[in-house]
Amino acid sequence: MKKRQLLALAFSAALIPPLCHAAEQFAATADPAEAAKDPDFSIQGEYTGNTPDGVVGVQVIALGDGQFEAVLSKGGLPGDGWNGEKPRGSTPGKRAEDGSVTFHKEEWTAVLKNGRITATTSADASLTVLLDRVERESPTLGAKAPEGAIVLFDGSTESAKNWKGAKLDGDLLCEGISSVEEFGDFSLHLEFRLPWMPKARGQARGNSGLYLGGRYEVQMLDSFGLAGVDNECGGIYKTAEPLQNLCYPPLRWQTYDVEFTAARFDDVGTKIANAKATVKHNGFVIHENLELPAPTGGAQKKDEKGPGPLHLQNHGNPVRYRNIWLLKK
Repeated sequence: MKKRQLLALAFSAALIPPLCHAAEQFAATADPAEAAKDPDFSIQGEYTGNTPDGVVGVQVIALGDGQFEAVLSKGGLPGDGWNGEKPRGSTPGKRAEDGSVTFHKEEWTAVLKNGRITATTSADASLTVLLDRVERESPTLGAKAPEGAIVLFDGSTESAKNWKGAKLDGDLLCEGISSVEEFGDFSLHLEFRLPWMPKARGQARGNSGLYLGGRYEVQMLDSFGLAGVDNECGGIYKTAEPLQNLCYPPLRWQTYDVEFTAARFDDVGTKIANAKATVKHNGFVIHENLELPAPTGGAQKKDEKGPGPLHLQNHGNPVRYRNIWLLKK
């Protein structure tokens, strides 16, 4: 992807990394406490419950100024029972003065209030379906670095020195940096948090990216509730869409766990095997042994030969990272 930087960042040569600063075209915050001042923040999220036809999941997306969209998943939430049926149905809703949000279609009405969705059908008003709010957590969140791993960031100023031009937001790492060391084959664990930007849309909403070897981008984007295509969260940009869209709501910690094998070349420099990656997003395999035929847009390195850095893209949005470690293979 082309890197669209809205404001140049000043990099300090000091040993202590400077605080993050970024300018946003849309209002954005990387601070959950600040986001909580918006009444829409506590409404957006995931809900699940039983219906006469089985379990369903609903992802409620905040669109700003009390506007929402509810996206239905039959079987459960993505990565937790969803049957993969596409397209998923979606319904708009608006927050009322009492804090409730009503979603209405010809055949049913659902009211979200106090962390619960109550749905009734026009065919049988006596039938009520209840869906409760859930806050999922990646099973690999907080994963400890195994013996022999390189701890690239653990929240300390010392570990921030592993990154060129590192910037800190408290004990969190900011976007727009590359690892000092370069790597070939590796296993990687990384935790990231996307900002609250309810009025932004598409590529302007919580955008960053993890570049493997500085060449192949695993997209980061607030794609909560969206279809799950190659330029959304978990996609390999212009190469492959994720098997499912596992993106959590903004300002929830998420994980990428990656097994990466670099491209192979023979003695005369001819490529004999593409790079490959298996990627887990929030513990769910979204790419398995996927071939990466060429560097993606915005790559730090266009040549696939030799080791390369990890790169966390700056696309003008305040994305935060923690608990990053890598095991060479």
